[in-house]
Amino acid sequence: MIELGVNIDHVATLRQARRTYEPDPLWAAVEAHLGGADGITVHLREDRRHIQDADVEKLRSLTQIKLNLEMAATDEMVDIACRLKPEMAMLVPEGRHEVTTEGGLDILGQEGKLARAIARLSDAGISSSVFIDAELPQVEAAARIGARVCEIHTGPYAHAFYAKGRDAESQAVVAELDKIARAGDAIRGLGMRFNAGHALNYFNVQPVARLLGIRELHIGHAIVSRAVFVGLREAVAEMKRLMREVQSNA
Repeated sequence: MIELGVNIDHVATLRQARRTYEPDPLWAAVEAHLGGADGITVHLREDRRHIQDADVEKLRSLTQIKLNLEMAATDEMVDIACRLKPEMAMLVPEGRHEVTTEGGLDILGQEGKLARAIARLSDAGISSSVFIDAELPQVEAAARIGARVCEIHTGPYAHAFYAKGRDAESQAVVAELDKIARAGDAIRGLGMRFNAGHALNYFNVQPVARLLGIRELHIGHAIVSRAVFVGLREAVAEMKRLMREVQSNA
């Protein structure tokens, strides 16, 4: 059964905008859990623009569902992960000037570095994930460096979906979805777990949730945006219903 990991970074973004103590990401994690989230995702960025070290400490200690720590493959971040031991650590590309993660990790260009980071995570008992574009050479490289999970970057699909008037049957959307499906087949064929995420929302999530063998979606901005109007617990529950509904009808 497909699972939902809720990214709560933007709860911290709102807090940091006023440099205050609220809203607390820990409260968000609790509300997401009560809404049906299977996991909580946070990205501890090198510039600490939203999630702070203290947030990750509290989430690790108090969250009752699995914690996925997104991070760059730096010595500092690997040290933090090995100390806190989240259930999963997802290696992502990171740029100081980007608004959000803008593309998948280039594993082919840094296999040695990433393999060393994954080995350290594995030795600490942490499941390793990599955030990659839907490209078969990157999937194969992920297997070579020892990743347990591949999360496919769904941004190109989501952008095509929006640009084509939310028409799931348009040629551009179908082509992007097919890339994700083929990457998913390769991931599963190499013995890794097939996850996906980025720019998914209440309108475009179901075609992705329907893909064969997909195990987990990580969604943040759309859920936090919906929560402004309906509350976080209900926003999570709505997304979970959409995901489970399409799998039940498949």
